[in-house]
Parts: sequence; structure tokens; C-alpha cells
Amino acid sequence: MNPHVFAGNPLNRGESERRDEEAISNRAKDSTSKFLPMKDLNVLVTVNAQPELGWLSFDELTQIGATSNPIFLGLLEETAYFAIDVSNLDDTVSQLQSSGNRKFEDARAAAEMIAGPEAGILAQARSQLDWHNRNGFCSVCGHRTTMQRAGQTRQCVKCEAHNYPRTDPVIIAVVSDKNRCLLGQSRGRMASSNRYSALAGFVDQGESIEEAVTREVMEEAGIRIKNVRYHSSQPWPFPSSLMIGCHAEALTTDISMDAEEMTDVRWFEREEVLLALEGKSEKLAVPGPIAIAHHLIKAWATNESKSA
Repeated sequence: MNPHVFAGNPLNRGESERRDEEAISNRAKDSTSKFLPMKDLNVLVTVNAQPELGWLSFDELTQIGATSNPIFLGLLEETAYFAIDVSNLDDTVSQLQSSGNRKFEDARAAAEMIAGPEAGILAQARSQLDWHNRNGFCSVCGHRTTMQRAGQTRQCVKCEAHNYPRTDPVIIAVVSDKNRCLLGQSRGRMASSNRYSALAGFVDQGESIEEAVTREVMEEAGIRIKNVRYHSSQPWPFPSSLMIGCHAEALTTDISMDAEEMTDVRWFEREEVLLALEGKSEKLAVPGPIAIAHHLIKAWATNESKSA
């Protein structure tokens, strides 16, 4: 199976290399190293026939005065890759966009334009920068934290507690009942439209994937299920989730929707879903290929999921 958008990151994240802070600091000044500027979590891309991530060299960063606190992403063929936040450097941002062949782009939009492996790197860069921006103070004692291990952790200046980036697991599931599947609209996201998606929710503490799927489907739709099967996963850097895609089969079919969380939940026949995947349905629209929901729905509709 081809990786989803935001998956397929080719970088070696350099676990052992991070242990030598001085060596990483030297790599951050190396002429061969590459740096990815981000402004307000938007990423620099080239405006070409085939857009690419807007990597800069250390010399280019030096010329625009943007060399502070780069975050080490990893290595690829001996080249070190870093992300750097330029949100507070207005002059730098203006210089980077002044040439006319590059601009800062929303990460979702950029991911649909650039090659798959680069989208994987973008997911890592966006999630890590966002985590650093949110964790300037210790979660234990409230004092200031500093970046350690080239961006892999933050450490409190007082109690010395280490803070590590977190990834939030989210289940997302297509439930089937023979020739139809269950799709819903989350309140506030898809209201007042014909766009429906797979049911989804965060995994609770002390809960397995199968238990999370069973619970979320019951909470959102009032449907009991069986035979939960893993399909695939997708990093989702908004801010930092791991979407865990599953299929399941219905034990009951009468919908009892949670009206506080959902706008609508309903069953859709396979023929209608197939039309929606081709953009030809007047009754149903489904998420585009950037989302794992699209691929879960498609796998069921084309019998790739081996659903009943």
C-alpha cells in the first residue's frame, strides 16, 4: 500500500547523533545542511511547475539573519536537515518571498502540491515546531524550559524535568452493514453540507484500539459493532495526531446519534459511495485523498477491506 499523505518520511531521525550536542551544533553550521523555514506553522515552498519544500542553506540563513534555534529533523545521505521558525522575523519573511519564486503556504495545501516523501518531512517539522511553541514552560513546576537533544526534548531550568513531544492517537473507522456503510458529520466541521466522513475520536487512556473504535461508534451513532480490523495509519500534524484507520461490522443498525457531537449520522449504499468517490453524487461528498477517511471509505466501497 502506498503511504498516506504526511507518511513516508525518508529521514533517519538520528537518535544516536542527537546525543552529541556539539556535533549537531556543528552540523547546523555546515554548508551542506538544509533548513526549512516556517512562519506561523506555514511552510516555505517553491513556486514551480512542481512545487517543492523551500530548503535553504546555512549561508542563505546567515544572509537573512535567521540562524537561531534550528530543530534537527534527521539525516538523509549524510545531509542534515533542520526546521527553523521565522515567525517573529518580519524582514526575513519578506526577503524569503521577495524573489517571487517561493512563498509561505498552509501545510495542508502544501502537502497536496509537493512529493510524498517531502510531505512526510513537513509533518514532522510542523508537529515539532508547534510542540516547542506550546511548551516553553515546564508542565511539572511551571518554570522556563530549554531545548535539548537538538529539539527532541525540552528540559526545565529549575526542576530539570524532561518534557517529551506527544502524539495523540485517534481512531477513525468505517462501519459496514453488508452493502452499506455508516458515515457522519461532526458538529461544527461539516454542518449544513452533504459531506460525510468516517466516525472518529481520540483513544482514551487505558484503552485498546478495538475498544476505542467500539466506544466511539456507540457514543456517536448508538451502533454496536464487531470484527474491528486495522487498515492503515496516517500522521496528522494538526497539531500532532496519529490517525489509526479501521474497518468494522455492525451488530445493530438502528442509529441513536449523539446530537451534541454530531450533526448527522446515516447509512449510505455502496453505489452512492462509489459515485461520491468519483465526485458524481448529488447526495454525498466524502473527504479528498489527503485524508485517511477517503482511503478507508474507498477500500470498503471497492471491497478491498474484505468487509462483509
